[in-house]
Amino acid sequence: MGPDRLPERGAGRDRAGQRERAVPRARLDQPLDQPRVRRPRLLPEYDPEAFGRLSERIARFLGTGRFIVWMTGVIIAWLTWNIAMPAALRFDPYPFIFLTLMLSLQASYAAPLILLAQNRQDDRDRVNLEQDRAQNERSIADTEYLTREVAALRMGLGEVATRDWIRSELEDLVKELEGRGAVFPPAAPPRSDEGDR
Repeated sequence: MGPDRLPERGAGRDRAGQRERAVPRARLDQPLDQPRVRRPRLLPEYDPEAFGRLSERIARFLGTGRFIVWMTGVIIAWLTWNIAMPAALRFDPYPFIFLTLMLSLQASYAAPLILLAQNRQDDRDRVNLEQDRAQNERSIADTEYLTREVAALRMGLGEVATRDWIRSELEDLVKELEGRGAVFPPAAPPRSDEGDR
């Protein structure tokens, strides 16, 4: 084992008697709170988000009436130039092979760009659907909780004496007392204390 390598666990062999794999010292010395140093790449790098936004803009333009009008204008100008101009100035004579090539090239780029834009929209729709589903689950849970609370309040109110119940009980008591007779003896007429004077 060289000086730049350390054993992974202990020295020598593990329980099964096999040689342990050595870990490069460079990996052990690199702090974990620092990003790894990027190695140079042979292929060019691009920002997928920027490319996706560009493809969405192109796909939106391809799906408008403005694009159809512009495309029709370009094709009419192309055909008019190559039919009406003198033979020396025509760049695409009658079978219009170059025009066919250009339209095929435009279609071959438009289709993947539209698919890429649709995939990005599907991803956004999926995220929105998941967020809506989570919000609905929270709303259902809140509604169920409130329903249980209202039911508990109703059950609790069923055991609480209301003003009407107390009034009816008091009226029943008054009727019962009147039925038994005078609870309080009628007040004796006040005696005149003329003799005390």
